[in-house]
Amino acid sequence: MIYFFLADGFEEVEALAPADVLRRAGVDVRLVGIGGNVISGSHGISVVCDLEDGDVSLSSDLEGIFLPGGMPGTLNLEKSETVNKAIDYCAQNGLLIAAICAAPSVLGRKGLLVGKSAVCFPGFEKELKGAVLSDKYICEDGNIMTAKGMGSAVEFGARIAARLAGTEKANAVHSSLQIYHD
Repeated sequence: MIYFFLADGFEEVEALAPADVLRRAGVDVRLVGIGGNVISGSHGISVVCDLEDGDVSLSSDLEGIFLPGGMPGTLNLEKSETVNKAIDYCAQNGLLIAAICAAPSVLGRKGLLVGKSAVCFPGFEKELKGAVLSDKYICEDGNIMTAKGMGSAVEFGARIAARLAGTEKANAVHSSLQIYHD
C-alpha cells in the first residue's frame, strides 16, 4: 500500500495522474486528506480522500508514500505531523518516498537528499539541501524518487508502478495510456 498525502493547495494532476496509473497496475493506493476528507487542489478541484490523516497507520503493509507539489499544498504537507511521521518511518525502514514538483523541498529540508540525485520544479533547487541536482525529469536514488512537475506525472506514476507492481504490469499500463508522441 502507498499513501498519497493531499493537503489543501495540492497540484491536482501531480497527485491524481500517478495515483490512477498505480491503481491501474494493481497497487493499493490510499488518498489521505490532511485535515479532512475533502481536499481542495491549487486549481479549485476538490477530491474526496479514502482516509483522513488521523486514520494513517504506519504498519508492515506500507510500501511507501507520495507527496504531490503545488502551493500552498507543499507547505501544508510540511506542517503536518502525520506527513512528517510517515516520511521518517519510510526513511528509517527503506520504504519508497516519492515527491514531485515543489514537494522534494520537504525532503531536502529534512536532510534526506544529502548525496542523492534529485530534481524538483525549477526555482526550488536551493531547498534540496545536499542533493546532487539532475537535469532529468525523474530521478531514482535508493528509496527516494523525485520528479520535476505536472508534465512528468504520468511517467512518474509508471516508474513508481514498475517499482511496486513490477515492470511487466507497469509496461502494460503505460502502453495502454496512449501517450502523445510527435
